[in-house]
Amino acid sequence: MELEEWLGKENQLGIDIWTKKYKDGNENFEQWLGRISDGNEEIAQLIREKKFLFGGRILSNRGLENYGRKVSLSNCYVIEPPEDNIESIFECAKKLARTYSYGGGCGVDISKLSPRGARINNAAKETTGAVSFMELYSLVTELIGQNGRRGALMISIDCSHPDVMEFVNLKTDLNKVTKANISVRISREFMEAVKNNGPFEMHFKRGATGEEIRVEVNARDVFHHIAEVNWDYAEPGALFWDRVKEWNLLSSTKEFSYAGVNPCAEEPLPAGGSCLLGSINLAEFVKRPFTDQASFDYEGFKRCVKAAVKALNEVLEEGLALHPLEEQQASVADWRQIGLGIMGLADMMIKLGVIYGSEEALDLCHKIGFAMADTAIGTSALLAKELGPYPKCSVDDIMETPYFKANTSDKTVELVRKYGLRNSQLLTIAPTGTLSTMLGISGGIEPIYANYYERKTESLHGSDVYYKVYTKIVEQYMKDHKITDDRDLPEYFVTAMTLEYHQRIDMQAAWQTHIDASISSTVNVPRQFTVEETENLYLYAYEMGLKGITIFRDGCKRTSILSTDTPPAAKAGDGLGRGEIILVTDDVVGKKRKLITGCGSLHCIALFDPNTGALLETYLSKGSTGGCNNFMIGLSRMISISARGGVDIYTIIDQLNSTGSCPSYTVRKATKGDTSKGACCPMAVGNALLDMYDEVQAEILQKNRDKKQSPKKMEKPKTVSVKSLKKDKPMCPECGEFLVFEGGCNVCKSCGWSKCM
Repeated sequence: MELEEWLGKENQLGIDIWTKKYKDGNENFEQWLGRISDGNEEIAQLIREKKFLFGGRILSNRGLENYGRKVSLSNCYVIEPPEDNIESIFECAKKLARTYSYGGGCGVDISKLSPRGARINNAAKETTGAVSFMELYSLVTELIGQNGRRGALMISIDCSHPDVMEFVNLKTDLNKVTKANISVRISREFMEAVKNNGPFEMHFKRGATGEEIRVEVNARDVFHHIAEVNWDYAEPGALFWDRVKEWNLLSSTKEFSYAGVNPCAEEPLPAGGSCLLGSINLAEFVKRPFTDQASFDYEGFKRCVKAAVKALNEVLEEGLALHPLEEQQASVADWRQIGLGIMGLADMMIKLGVIYGSEEALDLCHKIGFAMADTAIGTSALLAKELGPYPKCSVDDIMETPYFKANTSDKTVELVRKYGLRNSQLLTIAPTGTLSTMLGISGGIEPIYANYYERKTESLHGSDVYYKVYTKIVEQYMKDHKITDDRDLPEYFVTAMTLEYHQRIDMQAAWQTHIDASISSTVNVPRQFTVEETENLYLYAYEMGLKGITIFRDGCKRTSILSTDTPPAAKAGDGLGRGEIILVTDDVVGKKRKLITGCGSLHCIALFDPNTGALLETYLSKGSTGGCNNFMIGLSRMISISARGGVDIYTIIDQLNSTGSCPSYTVRKATKGDTSKGACCPMAVGNALLDMYDEVQAEILQKNRDKKQSPKKMEKPKTVSVKSLKKDKPMCPECGEFLVFEGGCNVCKSCGWSKCM
């Protein structure tokens, strides 16, 4: 088979990815396939059919050790947490450097390090704190190259550590610890204190001096701040640590403990632990796609699971001597973790005509997830029969775990009882950003990010012209069904930005039920998503049994890290030309009103220029009952773009007041008499905006009176093209196109560049 036949002649992006990242030297496709499958014809055929792919390190490195190359076949490692002394802290940095040099990403937890101000017996007299050493580890990550890219690092800390607030705040400085992701280990005790609005004690006892540091905080205040920083910077992530420890095959094994997670958080691992990754493409198991007779091939899927588990064990055996550190070799030999996952879930749903996040979708995920877990565990038991169980295997402990009981059939139970298991960890869901982009499918369990992406080309007249490039499955469907307008797509073409976040969490919760490791997951939310909604998302994720979660809000400050251009700042005022628009800075005045409408409560947030009082942006969010949130999002966006385009607030309000009356509004006004001023939601919003505008104007007038000076004459705002709005999105450092955030990774849909965050 030729590469173009495998990926498709039209898939130049996929061809480029394979050429740049995975082929070695002058290999052709079949030579590469022979190297990475190492003679396993069954797995080679599954790769040809695009039903399975190993993780990136295996696709790049397998077999290269035969040519003297120092490489690892594992994507990720967890370094032993540094102890509370200077020697151990720098030994950890050394281990990071060595592991990066072999191509592995790392996770490290700093919860054992003393908090800021603790007494130490050296020239400094007191420690600078656990957080101060994060810059060291980030620097090491930046320095060590990995074939044209840099290593990946996850730093975590326990929520009970007294430095946790400093840890969280560190990422608000975009110039610090730029080469590491951060996550907070959140305990059940902390979350229950949050729900009860109660106290929570942060504590640390320093072994060297016996000093105890205790700080009592309000749990809800800390939780709010974590959510607020995540909303604004897409970090820190949340690791629900009790769920991590309790939902796996080792939760009853007393001698086992997790030391941390890998950079994308899908792999909790012990000290020195590593994991080999591989993913099954669910989209290729749909029979008769896009028809009323579409169905999922369960038997073919289970055969693929069996083959993949066996193949990952073969790679594990080959790679034992290739791990950079002796402690890693020992840990992998003792516990034998593998990480089989999925990709293409959203594509599968579309091919089946099932709405992502619906009850039908959840039922389907549970059926496929159970089949995957039961088959993987059974296959590992049969490997144990043939080759022996992993050295630390305790059959009684495994069979006592809640995870095992929930994910095994009677037949599998008997196999494990008789033979034990070859692997202590089997399933995970990794981001698969580069793999899925190469194949042209959705990554991990994520919904498709968008139905189309905008590309630009320069016209003959020298101006940028934007055009739509459709996501592969959307393009395929539109072509097969002779659709020319994406607005005519069926309702099951759900995207990340249109999906309600509860449905997104529900999908992850369904899969987490059947995954013994964890799931790399970032929930993409729109720009107008609020901090309060972020808190609710975290609470819901906790209640639904997730092991970890983070969000990426469109337009958050994190996007500026990869931006190559900074749009010029503009102030609100008169004199905007056609096509010009005001860019909103952080220097704004915010006001909020809670409205009561015919459909329940509605929250209105408005941002005003601090000098002129001009309206700049509006955010509308419905309460917990009634109303259409998508309508409110659309209305707030149109109000905002009008205000920033130079339309005065009175004209905007006049348009809102011309929308007529609403029956539900009228009924509630007559029966309860508690509705806000107006006859429908748009009118109520208009009245609230005018009220807040008048309040801001009064405040500015009073401020100027206090200063005994008249308002400064506003300069004409700098002209800013509407197109420059796109510049607040991250840009690809290789080709300059816009990046999208999928499955925990920034991905370029133009050249294939990706970086997992």
